[in-house]
Amino acid sequence: MIKNYIKIAWRNLIKHKMYTLIKIGGFAFSITACILIAIYILHEKNYDNNYKDVDRIFRIVGVFNDQGVIKRGTSFQAPLSKVIKTDLPEVEYVGRILPNALFYGAGSNQVSTEDNNESVYEDGFTYMDQEVLDMLELPVLFGNRQQALLAPRSLVMTKSKADKLFPGKNPVGKVIYLNGNKESPYTIRAVIEDFPSNSHLNCFNFLLTLKDFVFYPGEQDNWGATNYPIYIKLRQGTDIPQFEKKLTAHIQKNYWIPKLRELNNGKSADTWGTVELTLQPIKDIHLYSTGIMDYKQFEQGDIKFIWLFGAIAVFILLIACINFINLSTAKSANRAKEVGLRKVIGSQRRDLIVQFLCESVLYSLLSFLIGVLLAWITLPLFNLVSGKTLDFPWLNGVFFFTIFLAALFVGILAGIYPAFYLSSFKPVSVFKGEIRQGSKNPTLRNGMVVFQFVTSVILIICTFIVNYQMNFILNKKIGFDKDQIIVLQGTATLGSQLKALKEELGKLPQVKSVSISDYLPVQASGVKRNGNGFWNEGKTQEASQNGQFWGIDENYLTTFGMQLVAGRNFSKDIVSDSSAVIINETLARNLGLKDPIGARITNGTVYTVIGVVQDFNFESLKDNIGGLCLALNNSPTMLAVKLTGKDMETNIQALQQVWDKFAPNQTIRYSFLDESYAKMYVDVKQTGNLFTAFSILAIFIACLGLFGLAAFMTEQRIKEIGIRKVLGASVGSILKLLTKDFLRLVIVANVIAFPVAWWSMHNWLTDFAYRIHIQWWFFLVAAAVSILIALFTVSYQALKTANSKAIDSLRNE
Repeated sequence: MIKNYIKIAWRNLIKHKMYTLIKIGGFAFSITACILIAIYILHEKNYDNNYKDVDRIFRIVGVFNDQGVIKRGTSFQAPLSKVIKTDLPEVEYVGRILPNALFYGAGSNQVSTEDNNESVYEDGFTYMDQEVLDMLELPVLFGNRQQALLAPRSLVMTKSKADKLFPGKNPVGKVIYLNGNKESPYTIRAVIEDFPSNSHLNCFNFLLTLKDFVFYPGEQDNWGATNYPIYIKLRQGTDIPQFEKKLTAHIQKNYWIPKLRELNNGKSADTWGTVELTLQPIKDIHLYSTGIMDYKQFEQGDIKFIWLFGAIAVFILLIACINFINLSTAKSANRAKEVGLRKVIGSQRRDLIVQFLCESVLYSLLSFLIGVLLAWITLPLFNLVSGKTLDFPWLNGVFFFTIFLAALFVGILAGIYPAFYLSSFKPVSVFKGEIRQGSKNPTLRNGMVVFQFVTSVILIICTFIVNYQMNFILNKKIGFDKDQIIVLQGTATLGSQLKALKEELGKLPQVKSVSISDYLPVQASGVKRNGNGFWNEGKTQEASQNGQFWGIDENYLTTFGMQLVAGRNFSKDIVSDSSAVIINETLARNLGLKDPIGARITNGTVYTVIGVVQDFNFESLKDNIGGLCLALNNSPTMLAVKLTGKDMETNIQALQQVWDKFAPNQTIRYSFLDESYAKMYVDVKQTGNLFTAFSILAIFIACLGLFGLAAFMTEQRIKEIGIRKVLGASVGSILKLLTKDFLRLVIVANVIAFPVAWWSMHNWLTDFAYRIHIQWWFFLVAAAVSILIALFTVSYQALKTANSKAIDSLRNE
């Protein structure tokens, strides 16, 4: 019997080619989108899930109240990990990772080896304790993992970097030099496998030991400086909530309050007594770190986007299912005689239901087969749009078994209503011709068309707003000039020659200004950040004001086009400027300085304020402008060049010639500041691209169904239209007759979609401190687009019918 059902289903599939194409095509495209989104979600959800005992590994997060605002951060004092290990027996391993000590070798470096003096650029350096290697149990190819970071000035590198620097060799025991510093070599102690792409640590390629490394005298015992993220592995069976309470209480009572009071000469340090220590599972770091202040090197996702794209996949699939249901019920009259005859000769209703479900499952299986192939073909394009490097899981049996079950489920889901509807026909009604009239009842069908276009219109509006916000960000006046600035990187290898290079570059006619500083007003590889607490002199007992503390030179403000609103710039001719600072308007306001010039502030060292710079955005526009303090200081790994000419090729050649005089063994490496700025918002751009792609797909699938319905409805009314033409109806009036009902449905869909789209985009925009206002004309444009698309889709069939000859439709009457 099943064989017979499949044979009949196949005959129907071949007989009605256009409707088959619409059903299978819509299903296949929707399944392609679902598979791509499923691969993306599985990749994101499996971040850091490959470590042994992963459920016992955490990152410590501090929750604190900053002037009434609850904040979360991951930076702690250097000795904290040591006392946790010593005092709390529940802890198996505890270790630190320090990715932001850029001046001391973290971030990026020029690397040379004892066998090759040529300097090459490498990034992905971080400092790490041996115990982090122990808790993660990273797979080792060469060397001994248990002792890899125990010796001072030891280093672990990934396989890809070992293959690049020491091709075909075991590099364990070899020496490398950072930035030409041969007085402080690093010895390679182990080579590990590259971190997988779905690890939040995949930005690291070189792990530098923290053993006996001191960034300044007393730093490792200093309870006043917070720089270190801390990772922890608990012993089996530890009660997490109870441990968090114990950890917080112990550290507050025995270390934070007494140690910080001691540092403040007995003055209050009770602020740290309110900090709560919590444990964030390592596998949650990638998707659940929104709002946590951590280091920008980590690629972060957002669980909200995971659920959003999952919802989009479901809606796209529902649109395809609705197409199937609509076309199946719309063509019910065509199957009515078949149902009537089968019932007359003895078929039971359950047999008919099974038959129609078999047809639906056959459509679904064919669609899934096509969808899998399309997903495989389009995966490289999806990777390009999403910025991921996803692989198709051909060898994953669970994935394909799930696909098969999904095909059965979707086939049954899409076919269950048509099956019950078609099998309910009574033979008497069929042979009296009553079913043809009943098939025109549009209530459910129209409701599903409205649902399709509600989804499509929401996606259109969201796409429009996301892209508009992106353009707003990239073109907003941010308080500094990012155009025509080239950043030369890896300049720390030049040592004492760096200032000579700066002067030589400044002599070029196409160079307006040159500045030496690692602190750039964008988030990019190798760019420093240095958070500090600031007080007015003599008021360190009060709460500190947070801000960045940057080392710059006297040409920094000029090079980046920043404006002073009070005071003066630094001068290399004024000796006292070594103890002077320029602060931004936000820090002056936070410190309560109404007349900042001449004021004395401190972050542990006392400085005199000589200028106030106009606020500029030095972080993402998702955040408000923070406090900033600029001081004359040496930060020599980057050099910014402001150009005047627009012939970039000639400009770069001129820079290259000067560079080669000073660093003949080091390839020039540069970036454009405006491009680095744009990269800060690559996640927003990728979200916009994905929204656009899925919006187009959803609209296309909805239009497939609308096209099929239009074809069927015009087919049903062909004789009516023939009579109207005989009575003198114009092509325009017939076109209006055939399209008005569909356009009415699209207008209703827009009315429903508007508030939903506004609510979702309003919530999304709250992530940005600087954002567009949602304008009424966004919705008007989306409505116009959806109406035009629907009109275009329906008009083809309507015009075809309206222009047909009346005699052809009335020939048999």
